[in-house]
Amino acid sequence: MSFLLALINNENDAVLREDLQERVDIVTHKIKFMDKVPVICFGHKNQAQTVLHKLIELAGGQIVSDAAQAKTILYFEPECSIADWMGNILGLLVPEWPAVAYKQVYILVGGREKNTSNLVSNLEDIAEMLHPGSFIFGNEGSGWVNFQS
Repeated sequence: MSFLLALINNENDAVLREDLQERVDIVTHKIKFMDKVPVICFGHKNQAQTVLHKLIELAGGQIVSDAAQAKTILYFEPECSIADWMGNILGLLVPEWPAVAYKQVYILVGGREKNTSNLVSNLEDIAEMLHPGSFIFGNEGSGWVNFQS
């Protein structure tokens, strides 16, 4: 059982627990039939960020340690908004990285309260980033953005 399912099982509200479980099941079932996407998650100054690794893997990502191997780059800092990133991200991108060439550079909103509902929303957001067209949860623009679209 994943850490997320353990958190869901600890929810007291049965209706919320069922809703969260269903949302996770939708993501995890669909990704069983998809190829893993090589992903690197960065914080400021392109420092590797590990806080999202479990969610990235649940959403169908394969963590890589070198941006030259990543098809997707995800920028995240726990306390940063999209606006905080917008002025700083251009100087961090290397044109030769495949994710930059594929226009698969994303910013995930930080600062969300750490609760099970928000973690499930983050899972959905990451799944939508990694598998565009296969998932549409409607958080683009508020929960995350494609930096290069």
